[in-house]
Parts: sequence; C-alpha cells; structure tokens
Amino acid sequence: MSEVNYEKFVADLIKPLVIHPGDVVVTTLSEEDDLITLQVMVNPDDLGRVIGKKGRVANSVRTLAYACAARNGKKINVLIDSF
Repeated sequence: MSEVNYEKFVADLIKPLVIHPGDVVVTTLSEEDDLITLQVMVNPDDLGRVIGKKGRVANSVRTLAYACAARNGKKINVLIDSF
C-alpha cells in the first residue's frame, strides 16, 4: 500500500469545520514503529467547533484517523490544542 500523509488527512478533515482554516496546523510529534502522534493546533475561537458537544466531533476525527492508520498496520493518536 502507498504511504498516507496523515497530517494532510487530518487537516483536510478539520479545515471545513472551522472559521479560520488558515490557522489550522497539524504536526507529527512522534513517529515510532507503529504509533504516530499528531498535534492539531487551531485558533482559540475554533476550539469548541473542533471538539464539539461532549467531544463528539473530536472523537469522530480520531476514529477516521485511526481507521486510516489501521489499514496500514499503524496506530495513531490525535491531540487537539489551541494557540
């Protein structure tokens, strides 16, 4: 299988949800053998939109990223913060 750019994948999931899509920054904090940790930074005004009511939007983003990584035999953690 081809290698997936997980940073772009997560950014493409989050940008349509926010008011300030230019402020969305996704970086890889660590990439060990089969565990990838991504950090998503958004504008403080958009943090509530990305997390969602009771964390539902954040959980959905994590589920989609996890499913994408699982297809390549990897695990992924997505951390969501603001500037």
